[in-house]
Amino acid sequence: MLSGRSGGGEANRSCEGCAVRASAICCSLDPVALDALSRLGRKIHVLAGQTLVWEGDESILVGNVLAGMLKLSTVTGDGREQIVGIVYPSDFIGRPFGRDSHHSVTALTDASLCVFGRSAFDRFAHEHGEVEHALLARTLVELDRARHWMLLLGRKSACERVASLILEMSARLNAEQEIALPLSRQQMADVLGLTIETVSRSLTKLKHAGIISLPGTRRLTIDAPDKLKRIADG
Repeated sequence: MLSGRSGGGEANRSCEGCAVRASAICCSLDPVALDALSRLGRKIHVLAGQTLVWEGDESILVGNVLAGMLKLSTVTGDGREQIVGIVYPSDFIGRPFGRDSHHSVTALTDASLCVFGRSAFDRFAHEHGEVEHALLARTLVELDRARHWMLLLGRKSACERVASLILEMSARLNAEQEIALPLSRQQMADVLGLTIETVSRSLTKLKHAGIISLPGTRRLTIDAPDKLKRIADG
């Protein structure tokens, strides 16, 4: 459920100029259908740390990420938070055609989203097969990513995992060299199934090898992308 502290919404009457228009699920809609979908949505702005969707709540909200990054997380049986995914611009959040949310969605950075009531969006998707097709294609991509991540966690060394995460963030954020890291060292450890000490050692190792630079605690520069990719590939 959208947190009451998540910031105001505004009518979303025009999709022209949308930064993620070409890669969002609505990219295949004709102008008439796009205008109809636009009338169902609104833009919201959330601050880092604010939660849009809570695990276990009824799924009443879906939408496209326009800017910023968010995390998908669940609470383990012993009360710990486990990050199960990272959401980037143009990604889709929420659970269309489903009643309950299986994870929480929380902003890692300040973010903007185009959101829809889930029931209204479900009806629109049923009436517009191109949206259902886009959702299916997006789901299959996410499934492939999840399988890749299972391989990463199960087979790769700590340094290979850290290198893989850096490359993923670089690619998804279109940041070829310098990255404003949205994840703390602890969050990187949670995502990669490592300890914070191991993540720090791996980053230091990559830095000493001249592969990355760390100009700040939340900034990273890729100095040798080919070498970083070779490490990530194992």
